[in-house]
Amino acid sequence: MSDPFVAVLMLLILILAIFLGFPVAFTLAALGVGFGYYAYFDAARMWAGYRRAVESGADGWELAEAWLGGLFNNRIFDLFVNQTYSVMSNDVLTAIPLFLFMGYIVERANIVERLFNTLFIASRRIPGAMAVAALITCTLFATATGIVGAVVTLMGLLAFPAMLKAKYDVRYASGVICAGGTLGILIPPSIMLIVYAATSGVSVVRMYAAALIPGLMLAGLYLLYVVGRAVLQPQIAPKPTDEQVGDHSFLQITWMMITSFVPLAVLILAVLGAILFGIATPSEAAAVGAIGGLVLAVAYRALTWRRLKESIYLTARTSAMVCWLFVGSATFASVFAYLGGQQLISDFVTGLDISPLMFLLVAQLIIFILGWPLEWTEIIVIFIPIFLPLLPHFQIDPLFFGILVAVNLQTAFLSPPMAMSAYYLKGIAPPYVQLPDIFRGMMPYMAIVILCMVIIYLVPQTVYWLPSLVYGK
Repeated sequence: MSDPFVAVLMLLILILAIFLGFPVAFTLAALGVGFGYYAYFDAARMWAGYRRAVESGADGWELAEAWLGGLFNNRIFDLFVNQTYSVMSNDVLTAIPLFLFMGYIVERANIVERLFNTLFIASRRIPGAMAVAALITCTLFATATGIVGAVVTLMGLLAFPAMLKAKYDVRYASGVICAGGTLGILIPPSIMLIVYAATSGVSVVRMYAAALIPGLMLAGLYLLYVVGRAVLQPQIAPKPTDEQVGDHSFLQITWMMITSFVPLAVLILAVLGAILFGIATPSEAAAVGAIGGLVLAVAYRALTWRRLKESIYLTARTSAMVCWLFVGSATFASVFAYLGGQQLISDFVTGLDISPLMFLLVAQLIIFILGWPLEWTEIIVIFIPIFLPLLPHFQIDPLFFGILVAVNLQTAFLSPPMAMSAYYLKGIAPPYVQLPDIFRGMMPYMAIVILCMVIIYLVPQTVYWLPSLVYGK
């Protein structure tokens, strides 16, 4: 079997292991080291010391030690150490634990409940007011945290029961929570964009600038759907009663907005603005955001030792997962390329003589399908590097491709049968809320995601305008 086919076998084993439920980071590392041992096997180099020991008449213990040393004298172990060091010293990835900490501390600062209630009261005259408030809260909170499971779970505990109590349609209400909770992986400051930038070599600040308009556009399309559906079918989203909203003057609502909406919005805009306008690097802005999250928690009198400890623990756990994914992926990708797997795939794709549009369609379809069994982290660090070397051949900008991928990955959380948003919501929903109802509620949002991707392709300036305005060509 030739080396390129060994590389393909390596990829097939990885896919099988993922479907069987093996931990992805350690599976990548194990396959990289295992197949790398074969790829870099050089008996003459590995056992040169053993042969010298034999020639010098060494005793049995020294011979055994020399032979064992030769067994581990394979260049794959040098590669693994170097890849680990390069990942752990990557300045771009420094922002990840800081943004995660900001998200976790904001999540525990009791801001979201106050924000949702305020937005509901402020939007009480809009059709589907409670759904509108839930979607805006999801968007703002998801942007601050970037952790889909946390947003869907918390909003499922807070807004979902309130909508059901207000006689909202189950499918309508569940779709809002699930779709709104996924926006945090697209709208800056997004951790996913940092991971893609580190994988592709694209500037993080350009990725943030490029993703801002598509992210807000997608949130706006969601909002149009929510309001439009409530206008066309008012029975699925009854108007709020006086008992639900209470009697509040304009000044009272303004003060409620100042104390709930404004602080979190200012924190996000300050972090994002510092990055986009070059005032701070992503890591520096993330550090300020983490401090800002602590200040908010103190201001809302929600900072306790237990909550701080939980936030630090969850940050460390999630950061370690991302870093080891990068280590395993880098080792796997290096061995895969050394065996000729990347060249085999490249030759196959370029030999098909397809147009750039067809390549984009095929690539996005593959990513869409991969979103069923895999998390976005696994797709970005494992499979995106396979597509990246093909982009120059089709004259596709990695920045543009990355934004399409980021929008497409919204469907990873919304597409049955493995739609994780649905399972997060089902886990905390009342027993009478069935999983098929949640799936049906998410379907319109999947169509909106596809519509958004079509708009981005037809109007590329939605991606390029802001980076060009701020940073030039």
